[in-house]
Amino acid sequence: MIQETKIVELGHVISGKRIYKGKIIPVFNKYTKELIANVYSADEQTVKAAIDNSVETFKNKKLSAKDRYDILSKAAQIVSCEKNELALSITKEVGKSLKDSLTEIDRAIDTFTIAAEESKRIFGEGIPLPNKFTDEKKMAYTVRVPVGVIAAITPFNLPFTLAVHKIAPAIAAGNVVILKPAEAAPITVMRLVEILEEAGLPKGFINVINGYGHEAGEYLLKDERINMYTFTGSVGVGNHIKNSVGIRKVTLELGSNAPNIIHKDAYNLEQVAKLCATRGLATANGQACISVQRLYVHSEIFNEFKDFLVDAASTLVVGNPEDPNTDIGPLISERQAERVENWVKEAVEDGAKVLIGGERDGAIFKPTILTNLKPSMKVMCEEIFGPVISLVEYDDIDEVIKEANDSKFGLQAGLFTSDLNLVMRASMELEYGGVIVNDVSTYRSDWQPYGGIKDSGLGKEGPIYAIREMTDEKAIIINYQ
Repeated sequence: MIQETKIVELGHVISGKRIYKGKIIPVFNKYTKELIANVYSADEQTVKAAIDNSVETFKNKKLSAKDRYDILSKAAQIVSCEKNELALSITKEVGKSLKDSLTEIDRAIDTFTIAAEESKRIFGEGIPLPNKFTDEKKMAYTVRVPVGVIAAITPFNLPFTLAVHKIAPAIAAGNVVILKPAEAAPITVMRLVEILEEAGLPKGFINVINGYGHEAGEYLLKDERINMYTFTGSVGVGNHIKNSVGIRKVTLELGSNAPNIIHKDAYNLEQVAKLCATRGLATANGQACISVQRLYVHSEIFNEFKDFLVDAASTLVVGNPEDPNTDIGPLISERQAERVENWVKEAVEDGAKVLIGGERDGAIFKPTILTNLKPSMKVMCEEIFGPVISLVEYDDIDEVIKEANDSKFGLQAGLFTSDLNLVMRASMELEYGGVIVNDVSTYRSDWQPYGGIKDSGLGKEGPIYAIREMTDEKAIIINYQ
């Protein structure tokens, strides 16, 4: 007997209540194209109700550091118990491989655990008052206080983990959250909200509005009672948020075009090529802002490395992302796959050569390596957000560092070399928020500060650093005469 796919109804969450109101947005399995959920799009009245409740909650309810630690620790435990189910849900709604989704859940568990620990370590500091005549009987110190109501707007590519990256530190710091998930991938995030409730988070500390960014998201931006916005997504939307909210706090994790430099003295070229293929092309099907996109390889090793890279890319399994052996599944939509295809075609028409891939099958885009490139091509200067690597030969390390920096983006860069002097110099000269040495730009630890410069963003994520962003520093000066 064939079991029919259950269609999930996803509403909004206000003070723990589910609100099924608004236009319906269908959510499809990205591989089978089956309808798997209907999500309701919030109107202005629903958004206002969520904000009203969040403001009231922050004003009248407080969680102790012990409460926050217990809730976040319990959430980590529940996520760990549901790891396989959550990963499968991500794979269905996003289209990335099951192995990739399992890694995403592991990262979410780590993020909850780190945030729980840091909820006990939100410290201030003593301030020396140097003037002995006027300050000799004064004492001063700082405390960090929660900013208040935080609007978290999250993307589709890592829907669960990137929501946790905003929610967990916000709760750890004592804030309340209004979450707007990506309309293309809200299913697993809504389970995340249930997990937080099961972990003991009181009503009102997380409210959810679903819908399109240009509708529900826009209503969020208009309300000045929101104290902070944390957003992961495109540069265009990030700029719009920053320009719309005035002097209110923002953290923006935006796009990039990550350069990776393979110098002539790099260790084990075959292993490096495998890293570039498996982590650079396959992670999130190339839909990660730190995916390997520009790959600069020294001329002395270029041909050898090129062969290794093509071989590694050719072994990637493309197809049904629910198959444990699959490496690459469909992109988030056929429209996005068509855009990637068009960028590759434009590059080929302008002289680029396809070493492998370049083909689209519906929403699936085959892992692709290009060479014979020009800096002006979109695949070289814009964020492709697909499984495409642009392979470039270089001779002079100083020139290639300049070329890597000649970008409006600045999130993360990768460098492979055995020369310690080059490591130290290039790490300082590369104009990026993070430089990953002897690993690909796609590497990210949830302990590290993560955030870009230039058009790649503003502020830092990673629980320790996000808590700093999500608190205000207050100075307290006491005259004890």
